[in-house]
Amino acid sequence: MGASQTRTRHKYQDLAEKTGFSLEQIQNLHKRFKQLSQNEETISKECLASIPALDNNPLRKQIIEAFFDKRNQHEEEVGYFEEIGFEQFLMVMSHFRPPNLKTTEEEKEVMRKEKLRFLFNMHDTDNDGIITLDEYRKVVEELLSKSGAIGLEVAKGIADAAMLEVASTNVPHMGPDDFYEGISFEHFEQILKDLEMESRMHIRFLDVDTTTMRCGKAQS
Repeated sequence: MGASQTRTRHKYQDLAEKTGFSLEQIQNLHKRFKQLSQNEETISKECLASIPALDNNPLRKQIIEAFFDKRNQHEEEVGYFEEIGFEQFLMVMSHFRPPNLKTTEEEKEVMRKEKLRFLFNMHDTDNDGIITLDEYRKVVEELLSKSGAIGLEVAKGIADAAMLEVASTNVPHMGPDDFYEGISFEHFEQILKDLEMESRMHIRFLDVDTTTMRCGKAQS
């Protein structure tokens, strides 16, 4: 028993160094993970879709997809996992970790860049390093049409106008016949440079009541 606890602590310590979470936070997140997975070693998209905290989030689909996006594992791989284990789950959760009183300015800047990259990846669905007009339209249409107060055509027009504004800001000397390929990560950073997001981008997984959740896996 003691040896098992020691191995677990060493594993948690390694995860703490990789993610910036405390050992207590990792332990709590592991409990949530096991509840979501119904004690399985991996979770699927259906598991995350059952989280009440995401029900009213207009970017619910994109957030869930982001957990299975290989780009968000701090590695160079692209593509999507069918299911993820706890360490992969934790690596994605680290993008939502807010700074604390001990976080230095340099660390805050790193966290901000990681959050921006995470958001960028959510919109760059084809992994080509550019948020195209079509990708941008899908996000804007989903955001604006959720309430039912605005139609898809109107949302599409707003997305097109917004992309045109982005193009004129980032490439001010475009000719009338020039084609704007889309938003690069550098442009994305510039667009959001005044947005304070280090403490705003978070999901309250630790406070979720998971007793009524169902993962969607077949029951034996």
